[in-house]
Amino acid sequence: MTMDRLALIRDTEVFVLDMDGTYYLGENILPGAREFLDAVTAAGKEYLFFTNNSSRSPRDYVEKLKRMDTLITPAEIQTSGDVMITFLKRHHPGKRVYLLGTPALTESFREAGIPLTEEERPDLVVLGFDQTLTYERLTKACTWIREGAVFLATHPDINCPVEGGFIPDCGAMIAAISLSTGVKPRITGKPYPETVEAVLDRVNGEREKTGKAMVTKEAVTFVGDRLYTDIATGVRNGAHGALVLTGETKREEISSSEVQPDAVYESLGEMGQILRGEIR
Repeated sequence: MTMDRLALIRDTEVFVLDMDGTYYLGENILPGAREFLDAVTAAGKEYLFFTNNSSRSPRDYVEKLKRMDTLITPAEIQTSGDVMITFLKRHHPGKRVYLLGTPALTESFREAGIPLTEEERPDLVVLGFDQTLTYERLTKACTWIREGAVFLATHPDINCPVEGGFIPDCGAMIAAISLSTGVKPRITGKPYPETVEAVLDRVNGEREKTGKAMVTKEAVTFVGDRLYTDIATGVRNGAHGALVLTGETKREEISSSEVQPDAVYESLGEMGQILRGEIR
């Protein structure tokens, strides 16, 4: 159900921002996006960047944003890989994991204390957006899933947009493994509820350090350009979803979509104008 565009921004305490198509396009920050962050801070609210791309670490994104004159800390960005780590610690503590992931994701898992195995039979097979995937490792993962290892995946995105087109993303790899094994994975990134839980864990963990009141999911708005991931994460899981028209979704596509945003904005720039009181 569509909400009042101004009221949604006024009542939001934490904005969870998608990145490509929302804050930047490729290597270029979108007009007004940086000013939106300033407006959020000036209004006493918070923001957290979130990406489903599990091939990179939060540190990689901190460096990318720094090149765009946007200075954030690792605590202000979360990936679907981080969500999976939170999920494993909560629901599968100490279980051995065979990870299909890039070196960056592997390092994040090791730093978090997730037990990784290469040769011993794992309890779980975890699939990320693995741009280093080999046929040998794909075969090994399928074999262990057939033998009973739990199959998990970081996110369902089928293709990843790159300059000049698309490359196969985690969802395409899920399809290959599922077709081979007959097993579908549990997915924890956007648009699944585990993402909302991980966001609240992150935000409230930081608030606890400063004595600030805990935030509830009703005060969290996921902002992005994709209805089926960014917006669905909010509207299907007790939070909110704000669509910006700077990326994939066009205005004429909204009415026919199964997923409906709580509000629609031209851009983060327009949302910043509302926060500053320039649009009433």
